[in-house]
Amino acid sequence: MAYVIAEPCTNVKDTACVDACPVDCIHPRKDEADFESAEILYIHPQECIDCGACVPVCPVSAIFELGELPKQWEGYAKINADYYE
Repeated sequence: MAYVIAEPCTNVKDTACVDACPVDCIHPRKDEADFESAEILYIHPQECIDCGACVPVCPVSAIFELGELPKQWEGYAKINADYYE
């Protein structure tokens, strides 16, 4: 897994990262059925190509490389992956 969306995205779900992703690996998009019920957006761990295009456009600085994920948000790596199971 290259990047992870963490706690700062909770109830924000700004979709600038979705638009910036060249491989469409961030969901749910606004047009998807579960967008309203999702607490955060999620990065698909196998589809992310580690480009980092999503990081600078996130207005709440919620996206981290897996190795740089703050300790208090380490659980978000599993949360992101679980969304896609």
